[in-house]
Amino acid sequence: MKALYYKLLEDGDIRCVLCPHNCHIKPGEQGKCLVRKNIGGILQTEVYGNVSSLAVDPIEKKPLYHFYPGKRILSIGSFGCNMTCSFCQNHEISQPSASVINRRKNIISPSQILKEALETESNIGLAFTYNEPIVWYEFMMDMAVKAKESGLSTVMVSNGFINKAPLKELIEYIDAFNIDLKAFNDDFYREYTGSRLKPVLNTIKDIHLAGKHLEITYLIIPGYNDNRDEFRDCVSWLDKNLGSDIVLHLSRYFPNFNFSAPPTPTSTIQDMYNIAKEKLNFVYPGNIHIPGIMDTVCPDCGSIITSRSGYFLSHRNTVDGRCSKCGRLIYKYFRNQ
Repeated sequence: MKALYYKLLEDGDIRCVLCPHNCHIKPGEQGKCLVRKNIGGILQTEVYGNVSSLAVDPIEKKPLYHFYPGKRILSIGSFGCNMTCSFCQNHEISQPSASVINRRKNIISPSQILKEALETESNIGLAFTYNEPIVWYEFMMDMAVKAKESGLSTVMVSNGFINKAPLKELIEYIDAFNIDLKAFNDDFYREYTGSRLKPVLNTIKDIHLAGKHLEITYLIIPGYNDNRDEFRDCVSWLDKNLGSDIVLHLSRYFPNFNFSAPPTPTSTIQDMYNIAKEKLNFVYPGNIHIPGIMDTVCPDCGSIITSRSGYFLSHRNTVDGRCSKCGRLIYKYFRNQ
């Protein structure tokens, strides 16, 4: 299928302008994402409708803790990514060979996915996740438009490395984003993800300014992006640009793909949690169990709003997403039933 967002150059070459790589792609070659190919001077997407994963997940698994907490969402993913993270947890589908994509081809039409989403009990919508949804742009847009027309919510879990024009078009149809902020250091981004920091920060600001629900995930890799002073700068940037109510997930790293560093120590998670809580109201650890600090607590009166144990939630002291004790808004997106 013909892809969106590219320019035709001389001699049949193509400039893809979907993401900040702006790949110069010669005939027969692919972009950095591995799934957008120049075929006869036309940029083609090789993964339209090719589903690598399809599952109903707790919304907290995205992770999204303040977007319809306790609900479920149909999650879909494909293949490819526009980053090359050396520590990727999903590298089998994010950085696959062409033979893997062909061998695991599983084409599902938008109407089939929409039907399943509408028929799944207690499902609030569609989440584009697992691999990087940006490189699946055409299918994601088609699905998001259909989902919104059907009254479903839409979620995107992304690295945020996308150009402004396609992001502006996409934002109209996506209700909630979780953006992976992989470090607050451009050298880290260049060396370990094959990308850059600034475009990601611009994406985060654009989503926030558009008024969409936004949560941030920061995977803590010991010895690589856990410098405390650098992290303080990151927290200050989030507070200044997004406000103190931005939800920040601190995720524990485990060795994977090309990284063999040991898992993040609990003490590191606790230290960085304490740093983040100096300025941010809602900070949650992930991939680890630390009693008490996964709960949602009202910043104004200290009441426990939601207790969490893994993906099991028990709600307390909430009335339509507000603290029942002091009336402070906690969850803008909330359903009692």
